[in-house]
Amino acid sequence: MAKKVLVVDDEPEMLNLMRFTLEQGKFDVVTCDSGRHAWNAIIENKPDLILLDVMLPGIDGYSLQIKISQDEATKAIPIIVMTALEPSRTLFKKFEQVKGFMTKPFKTDELLQKVEEIL
Repeated sequence: MAKKVLVVDDEPEMLNLMRFTLEQGKFDVVTCDSGRHAWNAIIENKPDLILLDVMLPGIDGYSLQIKISQDEATKAIPIIVMTALEPSRTLFKKFEQVKGFMTKPFKTDELLQKVEEIL
């Protein structure tokens, strides 16, 4: 059975690029375009991995990460933080479940390699 990856990003082009890349790697991909809807998507889909953008409408990626890390049902889900803001990397380092960082723009082969490595 394919591993499920939830991609949370508010840029449609980025969502489509990540979806296409991960589907080429035979992953089951669910997308969400806001932090506000991401929590429900996490609970409903129970992903094996989350690709989380930092700058999101509604609830930002950092606030969402705090919520994910404090809930028994979600705190073990590994996360890759996707960001164009390199300084935000230090904010996320304290979370054990954050297994990687990708700076936007990224190379699709590097994204696929990182996801496969974590899963």
